[in-house]
Amino acid sequence: MKAYECVQASRAKGRPTALKYIAEMVDGFMEMHGDRRFGDDPAVVAGLGYLNGKPLTVVGIEKGSDTAGKIRRNFGSANPEGYRKALRQIHLAEKFHRPILCLVDTSGAFCGIGAEERGQGQAIAENMYELMTVKTPVISVVIGEGGSGGALALAVADEVWMLEDAYYSVISPEGAASILWKDAGRAKEAAENLRLTAQDLYGFGVIEKIVPVADSLEKGMPRLKEALVEAFGRLAGMDIETLLDTRYRKFRGIGGGEV
Repeated sequence: MKAYECVQASRAKGRPTALKYIAEMVDGFMEMHGDRRFGDDPAVVAGLGYLNGKPLTVVGIEKGSDTAGKIRRNFGSANPEGYRKALRQIHLAEKFHRPILCLVDTSGAFCGIGAEERGQGQAIAENMYELMTVKTPVISVVIGEGGSGGALALAVADEVWMLEDAYYSVISPEGAASILWKDAGRAKEAAENLRLTAQDLYGFGVIEKIVPVADSLEKGMPRLKEALVEAFGRLAGMDIETLLDTRYRKFRGIGGGEV
């Protein structure tokens, strides 16, 4: 699949959202609300559940499945309180030694005036900083769009997985084309140059696993669930110091950096 085809597929109507993955894979999910600073952001779903009988914290960026839902969820573009809500649950997961599953699907964090006034950049940076040292296993799965810092705020993890028809990029193809060539119509060309596909990023060592499209469908999600159970079991078997050191080395090694 070509780069811009992946971008289009990630935005396709009817594509499963974070809540669908949670419903299919996580038992007894209980959603938690609010960041205890400003309010609750419906674009971020966070809470507790069980994965194969074991406690799990889940944080997902939710786009909504119909028009009313998309409007209420701000089309998956989170505000600072959404990322702070996520971080609150991440800290609780660390306290009670629960693994963390992040489901990423956003074109980017919300860039409105209110979001900037409430510290959007700081909220994203704080999540990235804290996730690097959180003392519990973390797996992030890019299930659709993985746009900019809005995605990265929930993708500092021991392992980052991507659906084979998702994308993960510092900027949307349309945004890149508008900046580079002053022409959003060259988005297809920008997508090819951004190297934003799962295959590209796996080759660069940015992600650890490419999830087949079939595993994103309702009948295929048990396979994704099984893969997550195996991965969390493997990560849970590592002592904390080794887990944190491996996570650090993973990110330091991206792009050929010294480890």
